[in-house]
Amino acid sequence: MTTTATRPTGAKPRAAIDAKTLRTDRWWLAPVLTVIGLTAWVVYATVRVFMQKWYWIDAYHYLTPFYSPCVSKGCYPAAAEFGRFIPDNPLIPFAALSLPFLLLFRLTCYYYRKAYYRSFWLSPPACAVPDGHAKYSGETRFPLIFQNAHRYAFYAAALISLINTWDAVLAMHSPTGFGFGLGNVILWINVIMLWAYTISCHSCRHIIGGRLKHFSKHPVRYRAWTFVSKLNARHMGLAWITLATLAITDFYIMGLAAHWWPDLRFIG
Repeated sequence: MTTTATRPTGAKPRAAIDAKTLRTDRWWLAPVLTVIGLTAWVVYATVRVFMQKWYWIDAYHYLTPFYSPCVSKGCYPAAAEFGRFIPDNPLIPFAALSLPFLLLFRLTCYYYRKAYYRSFWLSPPACAVPDGHAKYSGETRFPLIFQNAHRYAFYAAALISLINTWDAVLAMHSPTGFGFGLGNVILWINVIMLWAYTISCHSCRHIIGGRLKHFSKHPVRYRAWTFVSKLNARHMGLAWITLATLAITDFYIMGLAAHWWPDLRFIG
């Protein structure tokens, strides 16, 4: 026996609308700005990663995060805190040990997935705007099924944040001992923002409190979960802020290494 849905008595028929969307606001602006912003950052980062120069200030131990940890045999010995064991090749980044994991962490990030799905793939470009694809399979098929690797990439990103923190500690240096300059301020701001972005990740929030059934029995984890949840609400903003701090930190150190400007020193 089959049944068919019936329209309520007196209900008006649905309007036959030919337009793809009735939105009259500039819904396309956010996707366009996202494409411009992400493309500009990727181009800059790619150029810098393969420049293989202007990344280390020996006098102050400044190391750009784009080259950390510097593990290529082409790295300056003083910059290679963790050894030099990767072949020195123009096609292999000096930080080849960490960059793939950082890229995986960003690519699989829940916010970035939303950002590039909407902007680059138009899937969909905005609310109440049709998807740009005829079919939709979600993240159940190759290659998007690998988005589920995000929870594992989080651990690698946390480890790399520890390395960046160690770099910032080592940079408290001058030719005569302890030192502190504008470069240190920039390095520490970048590290703090990277930690905020990393621990505001949805995976981190789930690891801390996602499996707890009774928060009252785990007060320490509950407090940590509450703190991470507050950061998680700002995850999108932190995602963009860290792109900016990474680029600014790298550009400042590049300028110092290229002798475009001197470091403003406060101590040492």
